[in-house]
Amino acid sequence: MNRRVFLANSAQIACLLKLAPASLLAQEAGITPAIAALYHRTLVIDACAAIRADSFDLPLKREITKQALEAGVSAINWTVSLPEFEDTVSYIAFVNGLAESDPGHWLVVRRHSDLDRAKREQKIGIMLGFQEPQCLGSNLDRIEVFRRLGVRIIQLTYNNRGLYGDGCLEPGNAGLSKLGRAAITKMNDRGIAVDLSHCGQRTSDEAIEASSKPVLFTHIGCYAVHPHPRNKEDRELRSLADRGGVAGIYFMPYLVASPISPTRDHALQHLDHALKVCGTDHVGIGSDGILDTYPDTPEQRKAFQEHIASRKKSGVAAPEEDRPPYSPDLDRTDRLEIIATGLSKLGYSSDVIEKVLGKNFYRVLGEVWGAE
Repeated sequence: MNRRVFLANSAQIACLLKLAPASLLAQEAGITPAIAALYHRTLVIDACAAIRADSFDLPLKREITKQALEAGVSAINWTVSLPEFEDTVSYIAFVNGLAESDPGHWLVVRRHSDLDRAKREQKIGIMLGFQEPQCLGSNLDRIEVFRRLGVRIIQLTYNNRGLYGDGCLEPGNAGLSKLGRAAITKMNDRGIAVDLSHCGQRTSDEAIEASSKPVLFTHIGCYAVHPHPRNKEDRELRSLADRGGVAGIYFMPYLVASPISPTRDHALQHLDHALKVCGTDHVGIGSDGILDTYPDTPEQRKAFQEHIASRKKSGVAAPEEDRPPYSPDLDRTDRLEIIATGLSKLGYSSDVIEKVLGKNFYRVLGEVWGAE
């Protein structure tokens, strides 16, 4: 069989699987009834995820909502930050509008008990989060403004140098700024989780030490498995865990060297390593993806290429950012059940799998936000 025929057949099979009943998908993925039952009784948290919302238009396309619900995730940390203050407010308004327009399926999480409510009512809880604090500028009073708008997780830097500290691509590795330290204090006081996923090594070290509450790596990989600046070294992972934090493993290309596309096995290698380094109480999942799926179309492939080119031009792209920003192998709604199955095959108990799927992030968010 030549490569062209193979790829055509593979695309047809992938399309059929996306349209197949859930039972057939589970059987194809090797998901056992025991894992399926465990998954559906567990409060599942994806610490970095969204949906395929190409604009601020509501209502959502029915297929997007359908697939998002099929994922069986109780809560996601949805990035709503944009460089400009006004644009960020508009994005937050869109997400709040989504929950208001479809309250039977979506819930904005403002307190810890909302996570339980989302699970109990079979809704998707949306935790509003920032991946950069650029829209705050140097005005720390805006932290309170955004808290009142529902923001509960803020990352201190993106890839480069910012007002609060150095990101993971900044060669100076200068660590936290005075403003960054002040921001951590304010976030601790107001019950906003400190996220260090994109932060540089020194920024991460100093922020973990400066915070009076546990901090998060919501979406990262392990440097020991694949040496990449977006992945955290064992020393950073141990430091996070020692202070009660939780690290979420992503499904991004940085799990493996270019040009290979990441698979479920790569994600499981990083999860396994993190569990061994951090301990089973300090690891979760932050896919850095979407709950629904990407359409494999020429238009979507073109959009990915344009997005990658735009990030490179703006100087925020990471090394090896030359592949679509997700794992094609996990581009399906039962992706976290597949990961749970993989962890079971690696010998992890049901208790550990439930912790990774959501209990660890549930615990740490309660410690940061308060158990209200």
